[in-house]
Amino acid sequence: MSYLLASVPEKLASLVVEGFHKPGSLTVASGAWIHAAGCFTLDQGTYPLLPRDQWIWLAVEKGEILLRWDGHDLQLSTGSSCFLPGGSRPCEIVSPDTARCLWMALEGPLSPMVVRKMGALLHMPLRQGALPSQIYLAEQIVQVIVRHSETADATYQLQHLMYGMIASHWGQPVAMDAMLSHEIAKVVDTLRANQYRSNFSLADMAAISRMPMETFRKRFVAEVGMPPLSYVLHCKMERAKELLRDQNCSVRQAGAAVGMQDPYHFSKQFKHIVGISPSAFMKQASVPNATIRGVTAKEKKK
Repeated sequence: MSYLLASVPEKLASLVVEGFHKPGSLTVASGAWIHAAGCFTLDQGTYPLLPRDQWIWLAVEKGEILLRWDGHDLQLSTGSSCFLPGGSRPCEIVSPDTARCLWMALEGPLSPMVVRKMGALLHMPLRQGALPSQIYLAEQIVQVIVRHSETADATYQLQHLMYGMIASHWGQPVAMDAMLSHEIAKVVDTLRANQYRSNFSLADMAAISRMPMETFRKRFVAEVGMPPLSYVLHCKMERAKELLRDQNCSVRQAGAAVGMQDPYHFSKQFKHIVGISPSAFMKQASVPNATIRGVTAKEKKK
């Protein structure tokens, strides 16, 4: 069953895509986050919507629909959007022809503030225009949340996209190419899913992206801002810091977990990237509320 549509004809089932977000602790502390998101394509017909607790941002990407909400009719066409209040009031979509829609559900105690910041009413739908950048960001939200459904793997990325939509609504410059392409995202996702244990070569990553190696390298640098192997090393060190801090690993164990079997090589790379040795990092991380910084000559005398 769809999160939003009460019933989906079998012939349209493959055109309904959605996912759910398990927010991380920092995201929950922010007070507002994306609970779920998706897209669907409708043929001519009437489609009842399910009751829900969250506010739903609904936008028409292509075509037009008639939204019937508790006796109110709202005509939405390509590039227009509205917020559906949570609750059990009757709501349905009437599609006179083929239409494609995007949606996202907002959760959290501050979600009403997000709804208001995006110019909507809290108690009833109001037709609004959606900027091209907002439609683009919504497409990215759906893509990310579907790839990482039921996990917190993309919780910060989704927060970034949500605030990008708010910024765009308020006229702030939001780039249309702010997110990674599908090809580069696939490589990044593979590295993360592997927990950076394997040592992927440039050729390995290019093969995952299905691009020639030099094309992949240039695209990766253009989109991520650093060479692929430098990015992998950065991620390995971030993973090692997590292991040393939260899982009480030895330096040798942490190095092996990120594909560096030689403790000397691991320690050298760690210090180069992080600024202190793995053992010094462990010592600092064990001190409550400690900050990792260099010790001044004055402090040494104490």
